[in-house]
Amino acid sequence: MDSGDEQDVPNSQSRKKRYHRHTPRQIQELESLFKVCPHPDEKQRLQLSQDLGLEPRQIKKKIGFWCKQNRKGTVVASLIDSGAWQGQQERADNCLLRADNDKIRCENIAMREALKNVICPSCGGPPPDDDSYFDEQKLRMDNTRLKEELDRVSGLASKYLGRPLTQLPPVQPVSISSLDLSAGGYGDTGISPSLDLDLLCRSSSSAFPFQCPSTVSELEKPLMVEMATGAMEEVIRLVQTDEPLWVKSSDGRDILQLETYNSMFQRPGRQLKFPGTRVEASRDSALVIMGAMTLIDMFMDVSKWAELFPTIVSKARTIEVLAAGMAGSRSGSLLLMYEEIQVLSPVVPTREFCFLRYCQQIEPGMWVVADVSVADPRDNQLALSSRSRRLPSGYLIEEMPNGYTKLTWVEHMEIVDKNPIHILFRDLMNSGLLFGAQRWLAALQRMCERFACLNVAGLPARDIGVAPSPDGKRSMMKLAQRMLSSFCANVGASNGYQWNTISGLNDVGVRVTVHKTTDAGRPDGVVLNAATSMWLPLSSEKVFGFFKDERTRSQWDVLSNGNTVQVVAHITNGSHPGNCISLLRGLNSGQNTMLILQECCTDAYGSVVVYSPVDLPAINIVMSGEDPSYIPILPSGFTILPDGRAAAGASSSSNPMIGSSGSLLTVAFQILMSSLPSAKLNLESVMTVNNLIGTTVQQIKSALNCPDI
Repeated sequence: MDSGDEQDVPNSQSRKKRYHRHTPRQIQELESLFKVCPHPDEKQRLQLSQDLGLEPRQIKKKIGFWCKQNRKGTVVASLIDSGAWQGQQERADNCLLRADNDKIRCENIAMREALKNVICPSCGGPPPDDDSYFDEQKLRMDNTRLKEELDRVSGLASKYLGRPLTQLPPVQPVSISSLDLSAGGYGDTGISPSLDLDLLCRSSSSAFPFQCPSTVSELEKPLMVEMATGAMEEVIRLVQTDEPLWVKSSDGRDILQLETYNSMFQRPGRQLKFPGTRVEASRDSALVIMGAMTLIDMFMDVSKWAELFPTIVSKARTIEVLAAGMAGSRSGSLLLMYEEIQVLSPVVPTREFCFLRYCQQIEPGMWVVADVSVADPRDNQLALSSRSRRLPSGYLIEEMPNGYTKLTWVEHMEIVDKNPIHILFRDLMNSGLLFGAQRWLAALQRMCERFACLNVAGLPARDIGVAPSPDGKRSMMKLAQRMLSSFCANVGASNGYQWNTISGLNDVGVRVTVHKTTDAGRPDGVVLNAATSMWLPLSSEKVFGFFKDERTRSQWDVLSNGNTVQVVAHITNGSHPGNCISLLRGLNSGQNTMLILQECCTDAYGSVVVYSPVDLPAINIVMSGEDPSYIPILPSGFTILPDGRAAAGASSSSNPMIGSSGSLLTVAFQILMSSLPSAKLNLESVMTVNNLIGTTVQQIKSALNCPDI
């Protein structure tokens, strides 16, 4: 074969067919040669020309062409090592990569255009910005901060939960409302039965502990969620379990068996209690005339919560909303709250709690609200003066027909009294009645009846001389409600006031406190509050009847000068005849322009009679149905509680007002002073109020035939 033969090949396809006609022996020899010497010399090329029938000058070109067409293994490997083959391969790879890059770029452009029209399935809003990326330096700083926060919270968890934070269940990216808390069982939720119930509140004092803001860190929230869900599970079990956890007492009350409780609910640190710690636990059920959703809304709103229990709750505030719950529902709501509860007497210290309140709907028409105390999340910024704490407590709320709701209420507290309980209230405090579930439910029933009467369009037959329109009735009831709330907020031993004893009139003495008022609905100036408490050897029911009866008012009202009063209007606001609002006018008093607005309220665990003078123009505003929010009132009145001692020979009864041997009476006055006292109380005003209270007490004892008490 000579050089002319190469020109006879018309194209590469013809050449490929020609070279494929070589024998297998020739191919093997060629492969063997190139395994040994990829670059043949002159002698080797002559040998190859004889084997292939080519000229020696054509060997190098033809051999390269043949290897490219046949792609045999060892020959290909040798050609890859050559620079020419590498360049060709790189160019081919570049072409492929360039094509892939163009394809990916087109896909990205298409996806960006598609994302512009995408709507977030969770919130319905636009998608996040494509450029919202953190740079590396910011990520490093955030990582360092989170590690420090993790170490701090891990120390808290290790101290209070008995295990490090790394053993806590992972936080799932779902809302709290999705937690499975069905009443029928307690599935594996990953929650340990050991709750953080030893986060005791700090004991430093603060006049207004709820003024400072608070923010709960993201790493503290899972810990609080665990506490709240565990508390809810415990509340459900406390509600649904009877014996041996709860046993009935002789008067029909449920008594918690502490040994059984401690064995059912194990938690670390139980032995770390303050000396003198005592446990108050109670459970009770009742029907209330209010819808379930309305009731839940009032429980989860602190202002409504305080309005619902004016005789018990002196202060309440939401520190932080940790979870808002499902849209249009309170289910899943988790609040961090502050609360101060009181006895309506200046000699009984208040109880303060910083706690979590968690609401969850567990089945249609049934909700659970659980409370559990926590430590102040901001250390000393919300320091509490009480070491008492609320163990898992709460309420099972069941929707009933005809607008009623059934509540099962559980109260469970560990109480640490900083100071000895005053001897007058010692029996009542030790009985657990003052803050037990029975008292809360009795107060709730009375307030629900009051709200129902407020919304009644017609006028009950028992109402006399009332405002000519339903709007006038509602306006008067709202004014009376504000008067009652103002009185209750100023007669107790709230930490916002400093009470001073000025007289040894009896074992308690007259106590006074002074504060300046600038709030709308109260007279501007300096107000002197004065109160005293005493024991009377009469049942609470009899004492309440004495103060409620307008015919006996002249026997104790020093300012009436012995004149009788006339009932101008009377509004019933409850099923008990003692729950009413009255508008009184003094006869022959020479003050025809001044009337007295009075509200009486009573239940099985206490009574209040509160009144305030209101001038005639203000009463006309009320009667016309206008807003009474700016009518100034300065209420005074009486609180009546059972003494907690069982009467001799009395049958067992769950009503302390019937089975009690005596009652505890607190007399309270508010007087507007003419000027602000300097370093000491204004002596003239103090003596005036001291004489007023002393004379009132003597007249009350004389009228009730117990002058020597």
